[in-house]
Amino acid sequence: MVSTDRPARRTDKAAKGMALSLAGMGVAHFVAPKPFDSIVPPNLPFGLTPRRATRLSGVAELTTAALLASPTTRRLGGVAATALFAAVFPANVYMAQQWSDKPLPLRLGAYARLPLQLPMVVTAVRIARDTGETA
Repeated sequence: MVSTDRPARRTDKAAKGMALSLAGMGVAHFVAPKPFDSIVPPNLPFGLTPRRATRLSGVAELTTAALLASPTTRRLGGVAATALFAAVFPANVYMAQQWSDKPLPLRLGAYARLPLQLPMVVTAVRIARDTGETA
């Protein structure tokens, strides 16, 4: 009998964790959109309203999560995650600016999001570049 088990790729755990996180955030964009609407920067292109931008980013997160969850589309998911993290960075900057008058713990959380994007992007790039080498 031939085994159909595939050896684990080096980035499988990272991809699965990122998929789970993105799926949760994607769902949150639809279940509780107001906090996301409030951090959408003004002057969006294409006539996007904050709510449409929230929904669009929720769809992008859910789609990216699905791509990352499947080994056959995982590399594409890494590319999509890299683009997604770059696309939402302006909202994180805007949020940090908007929250400058919030209590210190909230401000720190908003500011911490900015440098934390870097390891997320690095991980997404690693997933995108993983050619299937096993762990």
